[in-house]
Amino acid sequence: MSAFSRFTPLAASLPSTVPFVGPEAIERQRGRPVLARIGANESGFGPAPSVLTAMAEAAHGIWKYNDPENYDLKQALAVHLGIAAQNLAIGEGIDSLLGQIVRLVIDPGAAVVTSFGAYPTFNFHVAGHGGRLVTVPYAGDREDLDGLLEMVRREDAPLVYFANPDNPMGSWWDAESVIAFARALPETCLLVLDEAYGETAPFGAIPPLDAFINMPNVIRTRTFSKAYGLAGARVGYAISTPGTAQAFDKIRNHFGMNRMATAGAIAALKDKDYLAQVLAQISASRDRISTIVGQNGLVALPSATNFVAIDCGRDATYARAIVDRLMADHGIFIRMPGVAPLNRCIRISTGPESDMVLLEEALPAVLKALATL
Repeated sequence: MSAFSRFTPLAASLPSTVPFVGPEAIERQRGRPVLARIGANESGFGPAPSVLTAMAEAAHGIWKYNDPENYDLKQALAVHLGIAAQNLAIGEGIDSLLGQIVRLVIDPGAAVVTSFGAYPTFNFHVAGHGGRLVTVPYAGDREDLDGLLEMVRREDAPLVYFANPDNPMGSWWDAESVIAFARALPETCLLVLDEAYGETAPFGAIPPLDAFINMPNVIRTRTFSKAYGLAGARVGYAISTPGTAQAFDKIRNHFGMNRMATAGAIAALKDKDYLAQVLAQISASRDRISTIVGQNGLVALPSATNFVAIDCGRDATYARAIVDRLMADHGIFIRMPGVAPLNRCIRISTGPESDMVLLEEALPAVLKALATL
């Protein structure tokens, strides 16, 4: 059956796809369960018990819509960050916020600058709103700040996306370089500074909150999906000037947040001891992944995130074969970057020791089976 004939020309021209194939879809396709879910950069360590308690208590009020102004969460974040609540916008994860940002800024055909191979969901939103994606190659497995700046100027682009730390490579820039990049941009260009992995970044990588607090052309996006273990709850927020933050009210889904997720996020901010515990577990798991792959002749790249990019030393065909065989033969779900030269790598998320044991047992068998590839 053909599609509905009254879709807009833009919608009709787009493919029906999703930026990522989820582990649930892979389970359905392959007919076997995922035994180690270490591919989607979730937190296998889970949220704090205090968070689960708060969400369970909030479930009794789930018949009510969430506060459309997200007042309590904004106040909690303001205290946590040391900024004013007026500098914050709340959304259903960073993915939702990215779509709203593109909608606010991009007219059909307008240039949007990003790195070639960077977070594909952002590209998905650009295409969905009719923007023209302009990409800059990575340089040394890091996003190329000079290249991004040059492309913004060349295209007179109204929007540029940059993640620090980066997905999918786990690389990062120091705060001074990020600040210099933001200040060098034309005032007509809005910077989306994606800090989804900010909690796992090393000291000196994340600019202080006051670095951009008076720059209306910078939006910092953050999430509860990674270190806080709330990927399924979908809670994200944006930090900018009051005027830019308030602009989200023009187009956001005001009832998009749910009460249980909001209660969980507020509880997560309070439980600083649990966050410190998880950050230590993430760091230890990164080291464990590096050891496992090193023992098998692969190279773990330095990571500031809750995953590790692994240089397989060959091409995308070989990296894809590792990804596929780990799942098909051992039920281990991982992912890989999508474009060259990044796709010589695989990407493994941190997780509990039980997942690491499965990886440690499976990887040598997979590499041995692929020795003649």
